[in-house]
Amino acid sequence: MLMGHMVRFATLSLLLLVGSASFAAEPTPKQVPWLAEVQPRGVASSEPALSPLWPAGQTLTRESWQPQREKLRKAWLAFLGPMPAAPTATSFKVLRTESLDKVDRQLIEYENEPGQHITAYLLRPRGAFFRHSQPALVALHPTTKETIDPIAGVTGEPNKHLGLFLAERGFVVLCPRCFLWQDGATLNDAVAVLKARHPAALGMRKMLYDAQRAVDIVSNVPEVDPLRVGAVGHSLGAKETLYLAAFDDRIRAAVASEGGLGLRSTNWDAPWYLGTAIHEPGFPRNHHELAALIAPRPFLVIGGEQGRGAADGQRSWPYLHAALPIYRLYDDVAPAGLLNHGQGHPLPIALFDRVAEWLTVYLRSPGDGN
Repeated sequence: MLMGHMVRFATLSLLLLVGSASFAAEPTPKQVPWLAEVQPRGVASSEPALSPLWPAGQTLTRESWQPQREKLRKAWLAFLGPMPAAPTATSFKVLRTESLDKVDRQLIEYENEPGQHITAYLLRPRGAFFRHSQPALVALHPTTKETIDPIAGVTGEPNKHLGLFLAERGFVVLCPRCFLWQDGATLNDAVAVLKARHPAALGMRKMLYDAQRAVDIVSNVPEVDPLRVGAVGHSLGAKETLYLAAFDDRIRAAVASEGGLGLRSTNWDAPWYLGTAIHEPGFPRNHHELAALIAPRPFLVIGGEQGRGAADGQRSWPYLHAALPIYRLYDDVAPAGLLNHGQGHPLPIALFDRVAEWLTVYLRSPGDGN
């Protein structure tokens, strides 16, 4: 028995030593090396003039920004509408487990709203030996009837497997199902079910609520460091990522691919997002305010510029540009930008490495880097 304990202790010590040596030999940089390539270089846009983020004549400082930030946050949440307090339990039921080459993939179910349950895939990299050691992601799926299966690598081509790709690179990844495919046969049916339960809540408010609940769950997976949680999504999932990062400070870095920053850039007026109120004369909100709420946390927008469904591109610069003064209150080098690949709406698989690098650098361990 004593010999067994000694062997286990020696093995654990060796793992710690090897991990420490690797950690010391390959520090994570403070910024991605290609940050300058994705920084705003122009603000030409057909969008209407964006409202100022702070009162005219007021000197912008960290101290003066905080009350204005809270004012914007409350205004947006009032527009989005109320949702009930989330359940406090963070346990989940494992419905199925599959062992892949580098990842264990679990189909799980957890209480999402009080009395309501939702399914998700939890992807756990092999080799996560220590509690609270791993970075984690909420990976939000795009519009597809297959919902969480492609992003988790269950179905579809590799260019759809973003969540699995990131799990294979060391992230614990939670891929939750959007309510639009949980609560009805059609998108409009799902909205009707939502309105019956929560008449004053917009579809986007429900998506934000659900994404925050996903943060609750993944943050409490034993091997996850709750201070190193990020978000990533494409299309519908990018819209959810924008809102999640803006309204949940637990998200320490985010990547949103082709969600559409401008309210006119895509179908933000759909009943499952914000509705037609955004077209009313004098509607005061736009998404440069959400970019400012995300600051100073790292935020990368990926745009496809042109073609069917393309929602981000050169026209997205003004929203990031407007938020840069807020970023620069904290650091002269603002970790925010637009990677405009110009190849249309789909996220090219060639950019998966860039997504992984952004999240690896900005979800690094405290003290890691140079």
